[in-house]
Amino acid sequence: MTPRRGSIGTSVPGWGAGLLLAVGLLVSGCAPNMSEQPKYKGLRASDFFQDGRSARPLVEGTVAREMPSPDEVFYTGRVQGELVAKSPVPVTRELLERGHQRFDIFCAPCHSRLGDGEGMVVLRGFQRAASYHVDRLREAPDGHFFDVITHGYGAMAGYAARIEAGDRWAITAYIRALQLSQDARVEDVPEVERGKLTGEPK
Repeated sequence: MTPRRGSIGTSVPGWGAGLLLAVGLLVSGCAPNMSEQPKYKGLRASDFFQDGRSARPLVEGTVAREMPSPDEVFYTGRVQGELVAKSPVPVTRELLERGHQRFDIFCAPCHSRLGDGEGMVVLRGFQRAASYHVDRLREAPDGHFFDVITHGYGAMAGYAARIEAGDRWAITAYIRALQLSQDARVEDVPEVERGKLTGEPK
């Protein structure tokens, strides 16, 4: 007795081939979307935007929802649009230690731990970073450093999303300490400590 088509034990090669074809089309249809996604990788250049950056800055005036009424000087480093001459944060040993730590993490790779612009990534062939020990930056207001850390400058990206405002002021204070360390005079040392440098009795 000849079995009926489609009954148990009967081979249906056409149905199996169709299933394999459908799976093949499904897999091949997914491949382009997985391997060629329409996105930019971090810090990649873009021809689409006028400034050449794919990473877009926050809309001006954007603040975190949890943030209280912003203190203009503390959060922007400016008063009525002008950079502030002095930091609004009192300089303490704790602030300088915090600034030292944050500087070594975020700034030293490019600017070096001395702040001379010869950081490790520069020694590996990247563009030389600015030295803090040139007259232009020694004479710059404190607000300048806060603003550059916040928004970036030249080849340097902004760090507002990675360094909170208080730490940006701490780094600014530490940069000032670095500048002083490379351009200090004996007269700048308190009298009670001066003898340790000159060898003179107290």
